[in-house]
Amino acid sequence: MKSFRLFSLPLLIALSCCTSQKEANNISYSGNPIFEGWYADPEGIIFDDEYWIYPTYSGVYNEPDTLTTFTEEQMKIRENTISEGYLIQTFLDAFSSNNLINWTKHPHVLNIKDIEWAGYSLWAPAIIKANNQYYLFFSANDIQNNDELGGIGVSVADNPVGPFKDALGKPLIDKIINGAQPIDQFVFRDDDGQYYMYYGGWGHLNIVKLSDDLLSVETFDDGISFKEITPDNYVEGPFLLKREGKYYLMWSEGGWGGPNYSVAYGISNSPLGPFDRIGKILQQDPDVATGAGHHSVITIPETDEHYIVYHRRPLGTDRAEHREVAIEKMEFDTNGHITPVQITFEGVKERPLK
Repeated sequence: MKSFRLFSLPLLIALSCCTSQKEANNISYSGNPIFEGWYADPEGIIFDDEYWIYPTYSGVYNEPDTLTTFTEEQMKIRENTISEGYLIQTFLDAFSSNNLINWTKHPHVLNIKDIEWAGYSLWAPAIIKANNQYYLFFSANDIQNNDELGGIGVSVADNPVGPFKDALGKPLIDKIINGAQPIDQFVFRDDDGQYYMYYGGWGHLNIVKLSDDLLSVETFDDGISFKEITPDNYVEGPFLLKREGKYYLMWSEGGWGGPNYSVAYGISNSPLGPFDRIGKILQQDPDVATGAGHHSVITIPETDEHYIVYHRRPLGTDRAEHREVAIEKMEFDTNGHITPVQITFEGVKERPLK
């Protein structure tokens, strides 16, 4: 998601759309959305034979029972930068499932009260397991220039439900470099064990190498720390998938608050690119939903089975923050290209991992 500055929006009263399950020939389907509530930017992953999704809470203001008590420093951040109408997103929830059908909510796995340098706009989670810990990366404060405090942070926990705690006491990346706003991070571990982070808003994509403890940025062999690898039409929301030796970079195009938000991709022989744009693989269907974008992909281990998890806006609303999480099967053709995904109300079939 590009930016959280929304003006003249009234107080959001939490609305939810119920997840439906379809029965056809005794086969259960997830239904879309897959769980209740306004959520966006879903990061899907598998931990220990269980599916997990970490989304952004997509509300204008927190519900009364989830208001956070801020520290004095956080209140200064808020007073200096927040205007009426900002998205005040101060926590991250998680959801788990053993079959893609039934999802369990784990509230507030990360709370802004545990991040002293963050005052608002906590969003776009990215998670990875390493060093026998779970690292949850996040964007905070939606900085607009290098004089503001915020950027990409990293938190750590001993289990997927947290509670996650700030690992650094400051942002991991806190500056606008190569024109890329420090948001929408994705962390990828290559087969050789090297960790990379892909991130960036405002139409610019950077890649950095992360240290083995995932807490610092290292330099590449040429001495550069931040490489810009922006493909054509890139806006935000990068995700990287490796399949049969090829690197598939996927990203969001269009405006996050509009109906034409979508996902495109490119392929490279290297995690550093270049990634030449091939085309869109996810977009709105005016009969189903609009604004389909900011996705991730869940791959079943030791298979070529893939599921795309994304957010979309239900029909009948023009509210930018009214977003829900959906899931579809994602497939490849004989040339190794991604087959365009049809968004549905049905979702996907039950798929236990064990």
